[in-house]
Amino acid sequence: SAVSVEVREIEMKRFEFARVAEGIARQAGALLREFYVKGVETEYKGDVDLVTEADRASEALIRERLTKAFPAHGIYGEEGTRDQMESEFRWYVDPLDGTTNFAHGFPAFCVILGLERRVAGLAKDADGEMVAGVIYDPLRDEMFSAERGRGTWLNGRQVHVSKTKKLDEALTATGFPSQKRHASPNIHFYQEFTLRSHGVRRAGSAGLDMAYVACGRLDGFWEFHLNPWDTSAGYLLVEEAGGTVTHFDGGKFTLDSREVLATNGLIAGEMRHLFGEMFAGRGLGAIPTPAEFAARRAAAER
Repeated sequence: SAVSVEVREIEMKRFEFARVAEGIARQAGALLREFYVKGVETEYKGDVDLVTEADRASEALIRERLTKAFPAHGIYGEEGTRDQMESEFRWYVDPLDGTTNFAHGFPAFCVILGLERRVAGLAKDADGEMVAGVIYDPLRDEMFSAERGRGTWLNGRQVHVSKTKKLDEALTATGFPSQKRHASPNIHFYQEFTLRSHGVRRAGSAGLDMAYVACGRLDGFWEFHLNPWDTSAGYLLVEEAGGTVTHFDGGKFTLDSREVLATNGLIAGEMRHLFGEMFAGRGLGAIPTPAEFAARRAAAER
């Protein structure tokens, strides 16, 4: 109705920080799009220099615009920016999340800006509170944004996590490190979740994966050893959309992002259980056959 549209627009207009961050992310995204088109046209495939150039140009633009808009705020960027780290407000910046995709012309990457509020006296290694976040996909022109207490929005429309109740009907996602992949245990978890869910996607951008959990395209996402700039905005997007973000055992999520489990809340218990069983080295129950799965589903619907 016209009234509810008006209420939603008022809610978005009340954005204190995200509105400005959206504009900055959009500018950085336009810059990345230019580099991307240039790369695809020259078929440079995996040219590290062009990716590095795009990454740094994007962070420089974001740093300049954030400093102008919020001179008292700190900035913690993937490409090395460490400005005013003692400030009450700190922006975590990933100027190009999904660099490997970008390098190969695979269309899945984004810009991430997450704002943390750190009250006076907070220990250096303690987390503050995430208060705003935006994730922008420049190729689809999709802007995911959230502020604490004001919901999660996609291109001006409020979004929520999915209503999928069971892991075997859920679409999940994960990721693998770009380096030292042999040392990552995730391939074992990938196998189990692939067999026990409707599917696992591995698209190469943790930012987009978390944004997709927030808007209901994915039901869950997990990954090992991410960084604060990967997860800061997604953490808030998922929570404000009604989902949960924790460690694998359900413990409080920490911005160091050594463990990230983001879900719609409904399949969190099953995912945590699977992690618990695997970490304990216990044998897992047999995978249901298609016939058993169909029978279970029919029984649940009765």
